[in-house]
Amino acid sequence: MDILHYLFILLLILVPPSLSLSPTADFDTADADSDTAALSLFRSQTDTHDLLLSNWTLSSTTHSTACSAHWTGIKCTNNRVTTIILPSLNLRGPLNSLSSLDQLRILDLHNNRLNGTLSSLTKCTNLKLLYLSNNDLSGPIPPEFGSLVRLLRVDVSTNNFVGPIPDGLAKLARLVTLRMESNQISGPVPELLATKMNIVNLNLSYNELYGHLPENLVNKFGSDSFAGNKGLCGSSPLPACSSMNNAPVTVQSNPSSLPTTSNIKQSHRSGLHPGVIVAIVIANSVLILVIVSFLLAYYCGKRATSGSKIGSDIGKSRSSYGSDSRVYANNAGGGGGGGDDNKLVFFDKKKKFELEDLLRASAEMLGKGGLGTVYRAVLDDGCTVVAVKRLKDANPCGRKEFEQYMDVIGKVKHPNVVKLRAYYYAKEEKLLVYDYLPNGSLHLLLHGNRGPGRIPLDWTTRISMVLGAARGLAHIHEEYKTSRIPHGNIKSSNVLLDKNGNACISDFGLSLLLNPAHATARLGGYKAPEQFETKRLSQKADVYSFGILLMEMLTGRAPNQYSSPSRVEEEEQPVDLPKWVRSVVRDEWTAEVFDQELLRYKNIEEELVSMLHVAMTCVAGPPEKRPRMAEVVKMIEEIRVEQSPLGEDNDESRNSMSPSVATTED
Repeated sequence: MDILHYLFILLLILVPPSLSLSPTADFDTADADSDTAALSLFRSQTDTHDLLLSNWTLSSTTHSTACSAHWTGIKCTNNRVTTIILPSLNLRGPLNSLSSLDQLRILDLHNNRLNGTLSSLTKCTNLKLLYLSNNDLSGPIPPEFGSLVRLLRVDVSTNNFVGPIPDGLAKLARLVTLRMESNQISGPVPELLATKMNIVNLNLSYNELYGHLPENLVNKFGSDSFAGNKGLCGSSPLPACSSMNNAPVTVQSNPSSLPTTSNIKQSHRSGLHPGVIVAIVIANSVLILVIVSFLLAYYCGKRATSGSKIGSDIGKSRSSYGSDSRVYANNAGGGGGGGDDNKLVFFDKKKKFELEDLLRASAEMLGKGGLGTVYRAVLDDGCTVVAVKRLKDANPCGRKEFEQYMDVIGKVKHPNVVKLRAYYYAKEEKLLVYDYLPNGSLHLLLHGNRGPGRIPLDWTTRISMVLGAARGLAHIHEEYKTSRIPHGNIKSSNVLLDKNGNACISDFGLSLLLNPAHATARLGGYKAPEQFETKRLSQKADVYSFGILLMEMLTGRAPNQYSSPSRVEEEEQPVDLPKWVRSVVRDEWTAEVFDQELLRYKNIEEELVSMLHVAMTCVAGPPEKRPRMAEVVKMIEEIRVEQSPLGEDNDESRNSMSPSVATTED
């Protein structure tokens, strides 16, 4: 023993410090690398187009990890990943890559489009806070969740979970919040939730729970925590339970409660004569048939005159789409189509309809553009009205790329951006479904019906519309600031008015379906000078295009990419607006720039000149000298316009001002 002791001391003396054993450091490095690899896999599965987690990169020159590189949404302790906070990023994919993060304490991925099950998270034994609401997760709640004894708060609401509430949750003594509402969870409610747990915030509403609900649960959490479960019964306000099976008493199935033969005979004796009853029934039936016939004739005639079926307009029979035309109700959206060509993919869970409903809808063609034809479609219910764009090319890009780009477009939610509700992908047909905006476009309001009888577009409405469009475009630019995705198709016909008169910008993201050279050639948006050489779309080019749109609003002239003589006399002739405006301003004939319809208003000269200054700033030649759209929004907002002050001798014009009427007529 002494010999071994001396040998050990000798070993410590002879081994240099640089070679001394340091297993902890090696393990820490290995664990950090393992966490980084897990997150990298998570990104590859959920951010397939590399737009959402763009700073999740590693240095090529030095050894770095997710912790040392300070990845977005990631927090670490002792070089181990302990927190992931990535809400509302449109991430789509499974969670299984996170199973190795054994030091993870906080996982917040709510309001994404994640799918798969929760089973992989049962290995994250240090989890304390779990927020996964508003995704598309499915499967049962794993019983192994009972082993995550450190859990404090769990929110898995608004997903597609099924099966019972596992009894293992009773082991979670620290759990204070449990939210599972808006799923498809079934089975009885465990009484253990109230008797053996410290939960103070519980919500199990809008599931498929059934059976007796203990009174102490209702008293503790309130009836709202269990609303929307038709199978639950118990004390008021719930329906009473039967003594046999604790099921709600809704239908009597006891044969003794049914009327007997003698009872039936007695009712005949005390009622009308059978012949009279038969006559009444026949008369009512004939009357109903006549009414239904008239209604069908009127309805079919109305639909025949209002437009054809959208299914026939796009030239596809029902068999072309396959027999399975069920709506794809998966909130995961774009990727859910998988290999099935026969699904309509929605971006939210509300107001869905079937593909076959869309094909049967009456269709009215609204217009044609560089990428396809737009229809106004009224579904058979008479209430649902949508705008459907049928893409011109059968295959503008492959399925995977198409779905990725739809994810990009569908993610944008802003009151001044037209919302993409759904899309359909098949080999020979692609449809995009948008909210329908009923009040026309800025182009139509500016240039439609010029001449006698026209209702002019007043100054207040004009500035309101361009401000709304600016805010929508600024949101798009900020949303994709890192990846620099542009709109790519800015023009006055893509600025639409909704039913409330709010301006929204449409056609965002469709330029992604084409390669840049084709996009600049085929899309009708106003082009910046550099695009004729580079054939590229950019956010700075969007700003230039928006400057032309402002000039169009101020001058009332339709722009064109080709130069034409200065100060054109004919109002309808297209002009190269930036060139024309510069020439007029240079010659100090600034008043000639503005639309004659605007000159009737008093005391707005300063506002007109200020807006013209914003427009000319946007159309600066060098792209780097153009402002950002957020700055453009601020400049327009500083031009305060309370109303459109008409001159005293324009009472007739004042009384005829009604932009909403004009847009409805258009």
